[in-house]
Amino acid sequence: MTFQEKLQTLRKQNGMSQEKLAEMLGISRQAVSKWESGQSYPDMDKLIALSDLFKVSIDSLIKEKQPNETGPYREHNPALYYPSIHYEYKSKRSLFGLPLVHINVGLGFYTAKGILAIGNISLGLLSIGGVALGGLCLGALSIGLIGLAGAALGLLLSIGGLSIGALAVGGMAIGIITLGGLSIGMFSVGGAAFASHIAIGGYANGPIAIGHTARGIETIVSHSQTGLDDISAKQVRSLILKEYPGLWKPILDWLTLFFR
Repeated sequence: MTFQEKLQTLRKQNGMSQEKLAEMLGISRQAVSKWESGQSYPDMDKLIALSDLFKVSIDSLIKEKQPNETGPYREHNPALYYPSIHYEYKSKRSLFGLPLVHINVGLGFYTAKGILAIGNISLGLLSIGGVALGGLCLGALSIGLIGLAGAALGLLLSIGGLSIGALAVGGMAIGIITLGGLSIGMFSVGGAAFASHIAIGGYANGPIAIGHTARGIETIVSHSQTGLDDISAKQVRSLILKEYPGLWKPILDWLTLFFR
């Protein structure tokens, strides 16, 4: 197999047009066309760039395979037969110095940076990835203003298995206003709730504690087998306003939402 045949095969296996390959190498499409037709040959720096891009050795690029050569060539140069698992797209339009869309995914540590960023590691206003950083973040691990993930840290809102944020919802939730299996915050609701102000849950621990097992200065204990339905919203509201008369109404409404 000649160099031009190998180049054309590698380009197609990686889903690239001549224009895309030329853009990545910083050359014209005509130059790529001449390489693939055998009219010209790349200089050494472009051979190195091709080697890095396609993850093959320079020797395997330029050494011609003889017709009677079989197994060893395929065995030692699998990249010539199997496409690399990587895809990248970057929009030409930008905002604040960042592309509007940047997608960079594959096997390895690929980072996407853009207004909309999608990648193994992503950083953007809307960020989607294994590790997502930015404004609105979705991923296995997300850190941002709003985070949704297996493990999420959000300055405003956080939703995840492990959730840390001003408003946190998750299996384990830590924050100011929290809802979770294990809920820790200022105003906490959950299976087990620990709060610096108000705790509501199966087990509740705080200055005001409301639940089946309540530990606090002011407590309301439920004896219901089906939840907290033997406690009235009016009763809870009265207790909260007694201790925290200036409590913000939306928080008060949320805390009494769980009662009849």
